[in-house]
Amino acid sequence: MAPTEEPREARREARGEARGEPDAVAPDAPRDWTDEHVARWLPVLPGLDPDVEGAVTRMKKLSVHFRRVREQCLVDFELERHEFDTLHKLAGRGGSAAPSELAQDLDLAPASVTGRLDALEKRGFVRRSPSTTDRRRVVVELTGSGRETWLGAMDVLGHEEERLIGVLGPEERTTLNDLLRRIMLAAEENPANPHW
Repeated sequence: MAPTEEPREARREARGEARGEPDAVAPDAPRDWTDEHVARWLPVLPGLDPDVEGAVTRMKKLSVHFRRVREQCLVDFELERHEFDTLHKLAGRGGSAAPSELAQDLDLAPASVTGRLDALEKRGFVRRSPSTTDRRRVVVELTGSGRETWLGAMDVLGHEEERLIGVLGPEERTTLNDLLRRIMLAAEENPANPHW
């Protein structure tokens, strides 16, 4: 425990909670699934911090929700996940990149990227052509169809993100972002964590 960290029990007492009782929620406040989850586990794990459990559980549930939206979106646009990822990385480079750059971005072997590009080229989503500066190099470009498909999928995902985060006002969004940044910085301090 860090020297400045307030003991868990003291934090709960400051909120007016008794040990083993559910986290204090205003009687008229809407309750979500996580509130019931925390209330169910507090008697089983009396030392459980309801704020930590509530925050972590909600982050997990939101992550699962966005993943499901993405999976359905890919089905709707008839895209495999690896196809979307490749289009996304290519779009992130301005719609044009060398295969080696895509391999680096996707953390894949060059041969694996070649297979992905073959399939995307057959679908008319990308085109490969010799570089204008070095004929030995190949440049991969998004086609109009590829960009349209990628943007369509991104619009669906973005709409759901805006719908959920949109329940917060501008200042609340900034506060949420700042708080999550602090948590992420703590996670990134551990060199054992994988590259984000």
